[in-house]
Amino acid sequence: MAGGNERSMKTLKEVWRRAENSLCADCGKPDPDWASSTLGVFICLSCSGIHRNIPSISKVKSLKMDHWDDAQVQFLAKHGNAVTKATYEAHIPIYYYQPTYNDCQVLREQWIRAKYERKEFTEPGKQLPYSDGVKEGILWKRGRDNGQFLPRKFLLSEREGCLKYFTKQDAKEPKINIKIDVINATFQPVKIGNPNGLQITYLKDNKTRNIFVYHESGKEVVDWFNAIRSVQFHYLKVAFPIASDNEIKNRLTRNFLKEGYMEKTGPKQREAFKKRWFTLDHRRLMYFKDPLDAFAKGEVFVGSRENGYSVQKGLPSGTQGNFSWHYGLTIVTPDREYLFTCETETDQLDWITAFTSVINQAMTPQEYAIEAYFKFKS
Repeated sequence: MAGGNERSMKTLKEVWRRAENSLCADCGKPDPDWASSTLGVFICLSCSGIHRNIPSISKVKSLKMDHWDDAQVQFLAKHGNAVTKATYEAHIPIYYYQPTYNDCQVLREQWIRAKYERKEFTEPGKQLPYSDGVKEGILWKRGRDNGQFLPRKFLLSEREGCLKYFTKQDAKEPKINIKIDVINATFQPVKIGNPNGLQITYLKDNKTRNIFVYHESGKEVVDWFNAIRSVQFHYLKVAFPIASDNEIKNRLTRNFLKEGYMEKTGPKQREAFKKRWFTLDHRRLMYFKDPLDAFAKGEVFVGSRENGYSVQKGLPSGTQGNFSWHYGLTIVTPDREYLFTCETETDQLDWITAFTSVINQAMTPQEYAIEAYFKFKS
């Protein structure tokens, strides 16, 4: 009996060490140490908690602490992440957002449920709730002035290439009509204060506007998110017919590179530094008085190194403005320097890393046009 158990443990470790099983099957986190004995996948601790909530589909056990009998080990050996993914991820739409371990709980949970519980990706051409090219429903939207969340009707239309919302259910004219190609959407549960909080941003007159929404149902809000990506994808396929699917996929919704508080001073660099909430959305650095403001108080374009942009640790010697945080950084542009301070050295280094990642990328023709607008505006 002991010998059989030793053989099972040896086999389990061998299967566990396969390259295909070195990352969590659901979020890609390295070194997963849990597995599903009914699905045959190796998963991380965080994803195992989601699997535990669908016990009719998945039974999870620790690879280090729990006992695995021979039949369970043989099941894992026959399956593993590659085989199971080939079944449950066989037909994922290219626009569908596949979350990583850095993404929020609602995205990861609905990804796992979509795969294993609803089996949304097992058949080709399956009709999905976010693939119709049109979606209509109620989302709770935060009021711009009073901060209250109220139910609003939203309508997404691929045919019209836009997202609309209405202040009343029976309203004939929308409050806002947003072109689909200027929309970004990113989950913000902490900022919004709701686990299903979604931030929708769009450009109006080349300025960024924020809308904060949520839905009580995690599935519904993730369906809205992927419906936006679906409509964007098909719109861009028409707009850029020679672009590859992967090129278009990279132009869909994106997470912000970095957010958080910094202090800033004005263009004369003699004014007192003021605490502001900053969002780095690729080449747009926006700052707000409050994280939930609808409009940015200002925006800075962050171009490429070859065009004269750089980020430097610290502030220029002789900086006169009063500041309470002492970890400075300077954004150098062809026209001026922007001075900021961070509360901690970790924040300072994280911001410098984020800015550097943008500055090291070559600019696209569209980004040259945006840069020209910023220079004209200033």
